[in-house]
Amino acid sequence: MKSSKIFDSMMLAGAAVAVTACSGRQSVGQQTRPNVVFILADDLGWGDLSCYGQQKFSTPNIDRIASEGMLFTQCYSGTTVSAPSRSCLLTGTHSGHTPIRGNKEVQPEGQFPLPAGTHTFFHDLKSAGYTTGAFGKWGLGMVGTTGDPLEMGVDEFYGYNCQRLAHSYYPDHLWDNEQRVELTDNCDAVPYGQGTYAPDLIQKKALDFLETCVKDGKPFFMWYPTTIPHAELIVPEDDIIQGFRGRFAENPYRGTDQGAPMFRIGGYCSQDYPRATFAAMVSRLDMYVGQIVDKLKELGVYDNTIIVFSSDNGPHKEGGADPDFFDSNGPWRGYKRDLYEGGIRVPLMVSWKGHVQAGKKTDFICSFWDIMPTLRELNGQKIPQTMDGVSLLPLLEGKNGQKEHDYLYFEFQELNGRQAVRKGEWKLVHLNIRTDNPVFELYNLDEDPSETRNLAAVNPSKVEELKAIMLEAHVKNPDFQILKGE
Repeated sequence: MKSSKIFDSMMLAGAAVAVTACSGRQSVGQQTRPNVVFILADDLGWGDLSCYGQQKFSTPNIDRIASEGMLFTQCYSGTTVSAPSRSCLLTGTHSGHTPIRGNKEVQPEGQFPLPAGTHTFFHDLKSAGYTTGAFGKWGLGMVGTTGDPLEMGVDEFYGYNCQRLAHSYYPDHLWDNEQRVELTDNCDAVPYGQGTYAPDLIQKKALDFLETCVKDGKPFFMWYPTTIPHAELIVPEDDIIQGFRGRFAENPYRGTDQGAPMFRIGGYCSQDYPRATFAAMVSRLDMYVGQIVDKLKELGVYDNTIIVFSSDNGPHKEGGADPDFFDSNGPWRGYKRDLYEGGIRVPLMVSWKGHVQAGKKTDFICSFWDIMPTLRELNGQKIPQTMDGVSLLPLLEGKNGQKEHDYLYFEFQELNGRQAVRKGEWKLVHLNIRTDNPVFELYNLDEDPSETRNLAAVNPSKVEELKAIMLEAHVKNPDFQILKGE
């Protein structure tokens, strides 16, 4: 792990910051910069957590973050698929400005890289004296490119670099910084599912990172972008899955198995128990979250750690997943790849003992591009006007002065191009952009939260107002073109 210089002159909440070590642990008796653990699920729907209404299984450890902190009911992801959503998160920009606008492959492994000079919240935190780590799925640039995690301010990375290869939970390799780690027991000679379950290995590395940071006496930021519950559907054969088999009627899924061309390089395995396995995967994620929280408490730093939990977009319908059965999108219309609420409205909860009121629920409208400004204000750093987000720190700490968004903007490259704008209770959705028959749909989310009544024909002035915002918010990017003729 690379070490970061600590700037003793940084100020937090008007108090001098000191970072100390006591018996190998961070002292929480003095004012210290808070550690941050950000857990990002993959394709987890708004309704896949029991604290948001899930009825068919429970997520007690994740729910506990909500009960000990603040739960958001109107949080939006960056957009409706992984790479651009994460680009919004890391850079504080919406999808009309962010550098990565789509899931664009680069052969032989990885996705289109964040360009050189991209400034992320990892850079901010390093400059504030934090040790930074990322454990899970990256998808923003292969090792050795400008988007390499180590180029983006990450001190320690472990996991999948490539989103496509992350479709396999029993991959043949992962990455430890710039080193390729061969998982030799995940070879074709071993039946699929009997080797190393990559999320278990990533979890161990994340827990080791926490121990090392606390031993070093430095504040840390750990980003945990897990692959769960992204398709494929598979978990180790243990008590978790055994507890769900037989509880649900099943529709077996026939997918990509050993010997098929796309095996381990993008296909999803067959699954006889897709519903039970999905429930077991989310329950396994809940177990991981519990282990992280327990580790923070064991190390004596829980009281000085901000914990954030969210998901990168709405629920998927791939690999045998059945979001309708689990009501994964809750009351919202749409799924992953839609810009209706079900594709972009995501769970968000934040706990921070002594700062965030326990059990608080808020309907404040926020987005992924608010995270970077929030972290900047937390560490006394200025928020540039070029950033699209607003700091959520006043809201979290129950103070006055919380800024609100004028609007939220989203775009999506696939399916002939899509855009959406939300301003107050109004939302405009633009479909089939690159065709000769584009469609505009207008919804009042206060009166029609499930987006069932298109009001475009009866409110043309509001359509024109929000169309103008779309034109302003989209800045042309030659690598990712959404508008016809770009």
